Amino acid sequence: MIVESGQPWEALEQRVCAGDRSEVRALLERLPPSELVLAVSRLTDESRVRLMEILSPEEAAGLVDKIPDVQAVDLIERLGPERAAAILERLASDERADLLGDLDPERADAIFARMGSERALAARALSRYPDDVAGGLMIQEHLTYPHSATVGEVLEDLRGHADRYRDYLVQYAYVTREGRLRGVLRLRDLFFERRDRGIAEILRPDPLTVLDTASLDELREFFERHPFYGVPVVSRRGRLVGVVTRAAVEAARADRSESDYLKTQGIVGGEELRTMPLLLRSRRRLAWLSINIGLNMLAASVIAVYQETLAAVIALAVFLPIISDMSGCSGNQAVAVSMRELTLGVLRPGEVLRVWLKEVSVGAINGLVLGLLIAAAAWLWKGNPVLGGVVGVAMAVNTVVAVSIGGTVPLVLRRLRLDPALASGPILTTVTDMCGFFLVLSIASAAMPWLAAR
Repeated sequence: MIVESGQPWEALEQRVCAGDRSEVRALLERLPPSELVLAVSRLTDESRVRLMEILSPEEAAGLVDKIPDVQAVDLIERLGPERAAAILERLASDERADLLGDLDPERADAIFARMGSERALAARALSRYPDDVAGGLMIQEHLTYPHSATVGEVLEDLRGHADRYRDYLVQYAYVTREGRLRGVLRLRDLFFERRDRGIAEILRPDPLTVLDTASLDELREFFERHPFYGVPVVSRRGRLVGVVTRAAVEAARADRSESDYLKTQGIVGGEELRTMPLLLRSRRRLAWLSINIGLNMLAASVIAVYQETLAAVIALAVFLPIISDMSGCSGNQAVAVSMRELTLGVLRPGEVLRVWLKEVSVGAINGLVLGLLIAAAAWLWKGNPVLGGVVGVAMAVNTVVAVSIGGTVPLVLRRLRLDPALASGPILTTVTDMCGFFLVLSIASAAMPWLAAR
């Protein structure tokens, strides 16, 4: 007998350990999506594998579709190839390809070998596409009919395969000749035509398409121009290879934004969950942190050059981190705006001068305001207007430097085909720290007779 536990993962763990499939299914059906994901993520690795073995392939596939991809990949790798293949075959083609593409190549080959030949070939083809192009986002669950088919043949096929087509994009069917896309057929048009009439006579010719290599930004622009639910994807030879939906593009854009945010925060090895192995998480974070140690040592070396000035006017040590931090915040705002405009397509990587002029303008205003505020604070604290002038000028100038770097570096990195989300932060932090320390201490050195006199 299973005693009901307070937490959903505890209840699920008990049922999985007991091996009672009906109890497991009943609990999973009762849990809302957020609780379901939480419960599965809190299970031990062994219990997650056992859960996948208890459920039917269809039920397991539904569960895999709900949990984070990084967790799904780990789970698929722990299952036997035959069981993994049975589950993956029940997923949508795009999700199946994404998971297989993230697996170890040897593991993926073992699963391909146990899949149906047609699905294995299709999955291999899709998994070769990058995740952020039309080929990597498209689905293959769509209706396709030969150019020579009649209205009656299409209607019979729809009736005969209703269960299979239930989850397809059924607003349209695509008409091909020798694999090449020839037109789009609105399904509602079929019900008002004679059964013996050829679909070639009622199709809409020359439909809009996108290439399988179209980027995520190109797809975004396409759906902004056209109010379509989906668009056919073709190869360079005009062969229909799939359909990409508006929802898939929006989801991919959200994933890219999340990925960029993680990179700016130093999570560079991909998505991280705390259920992942401890040493893996530590290694990924250290790869970023160890680089930043070197960059911070470089910035701190400026202080060593002016240590006599700092020793003579110890109050400067209070303002160094303030100027560094505030300038970094201003620079990060500029980075965020440039990243957003690049993502939206309203900014080109070559427009460095335009962006710099825009940022210098806002940096001058904000630098002046922030400089006056910190100058007033220093003056009131120490009663020394010269100290206020030193830190105020340093803050104003460093703010302009920070927004200039923050606004333009992402563009330069994108033009060099580097990842701006990954590299902009360290560059900005290092340069603004070095400039901030240099400005404060060099101006203070020049004003030392007035500073020391008070």
